[in-house]
This record gives sequence, structure tokens and C-alpha cells, in this order.
Amino acid sequence: MRVEYINPFVKASFRVLKDVLGGADIKRGDLYLKSTAMPVMGVAVLVGLAGDVEGRVLLDMTLETAINLASVMNGEKLPSFDDLGKSTISELANLITGQFVTMLHELNFQVDITPPTLFVGQQMEISALSGSTNNVEALIVPLITEYGKIEINVAIREKDRS
Repeated sequence: MRVEYINPFVKASFRVLKDVLGGADIKRGDLYLKSTAMPVMGVAVLVGLAGDVEGRVLLDMTLETAINLASVMNGEKLPSFDDLGKSTISELANLITGQFVTMLHELNFQVDITPPTLFVGQQMEISALSGSTNNVEALIVPLITEYGKIEINVAIREKDRS
């Protein structure tokens, strides 16, 4: 993954989370890479990227963190991860990915995003078995908030033009 993708991705994640969490303190853990086949923590939102850059962005968190974030974003304590909570977490992924794509556009990359896909459950694994992100490592940005930890990861590469 090219270095010029990393800073816009981290900036977009921080900017959006700071905004939707009312300026809450956010700490970044150490960035690391892992394979695109990975277990998820319980709630994951997947947004695809297509164009000059292709791949996907994934937000990963526990169910408890998802409820906490959705509660803060909606200004009310949600008793469970209901449709409102699911919609809110999906929109969070859209906001982060949208900011990231805007920054890529500023670097002259033309990129479109897919609607978010939400996964909820225990002992799930998301993997790229075929297609453009096969064998691409994901950059993981762990973000720790008072509402829980979110791992935002991105697996992208420039489209092969040959």
C-alpha cells in the first residue's frame, strides 16, 4: 500500500470520529498490517472502493462499542443494536470513507464507493477469496475512545492499467 494513502485515511478517521463524538478524546494505537482474511469483533461495516484505487474499507468493533457509538451519535441511550443503531454505524463508515475518498480526489485519484454492508455476529471472518483485493494486506488503524475501540482498516491498491 502506498504511503500517500495512509495519512489521508488516518486524518479522515480522526476528523469524522472527533466530529460525531462531540470532540471526545481519541487515541490512535499503532498502525499495523494484517491479511485481508480476518476475524471481526462482532460488528463490521464494509465499504467498497472502485476506480483509480480499488479495494475496501472496513470498520470493526464489538457490539458494545457499536451500541455506545450509535447512542452518542443519536443523542440517546440505545437499549440494543436495533435498526437505528445499525443505520448509524453504517453511516459512520460512509462518513469516514467519504472523507477519505475526497482526500484521494485531491491527490488526483478518481474513486467511487459502494453502499455500506453491515455484518453482525460472533466468530465471523471476512476474506477476499477472489477479485481485486485478493492477497492485499489491510492497514489497520486502531482508534481508542471512551466508548470503545474501533479498528478501521483499509485494503486498497491502484488499479492495474495493463
